[in-house]
Amino acid sequence: MGEVTTLLAEARAGKPPVFERLFELLYADLKRLAHAKLRGGESCAGLDTTALVHESFLRLIKIDRLAVNDRPHFMTYAARVMRSVIVDLLRRQGAQRRGGVDEPLTLDTEFAEALPAGNREVLAIHEALEALAAIDERLVRVVEMRYFVGLPTAEIAAALGITSRTVERDWEKARSFLYRQIKQG
Repeated sequence: MGEVTTLLAEARAGKPPVFERLFELLYADLKRLAHAKLRGGESCAGLDTTALVHESFLRLIKIDRLAVNDRPHFMTYAARVMRSVIVDLLRRQGAQRRGGVDEPLTLDTEFAEALPAGNREVLAIHEALEALAAIDERLVRVVEMRYFVGLPTAEIAAALGITSRTVERDWEKARSFLYRQIKQG
């Protein structure tokens, strides 16, 4: 059993000091994931990969017990946390534009000054994923693992305990649903 797997087992048992070591071991992977999220259309002015990784880590360490079994599950969960950081930032920016009260951020709030107009699409994707989760949570997991984390079909299948063909069918169903949701919105 590798060190990451051992640390994840300890995190499931509620041993918080392991988060720092996990962060250290997976930092390069988390930076690549953050870079891909920001490059893939979810960019926010002033929010760089380092800030996104660190903000996500601060959210992760607030969890009493981390319920992930292996590295792919952890990276999928980290991708979900990163998405929530970006969505929260975009919503906060939208509230500021409408005269809402500014909510405090854990890190530096300078990056919330100006967001590109294309970030509305990020919120639309997030809302479409939430709608999909209400119908079939597994489809959302497939999207997160494939699109956001970049795992191959075989690893997704192993992580979810399903066949590769089922992953491919789920991916097609999810893509169709998300496309329709975003077009309607």
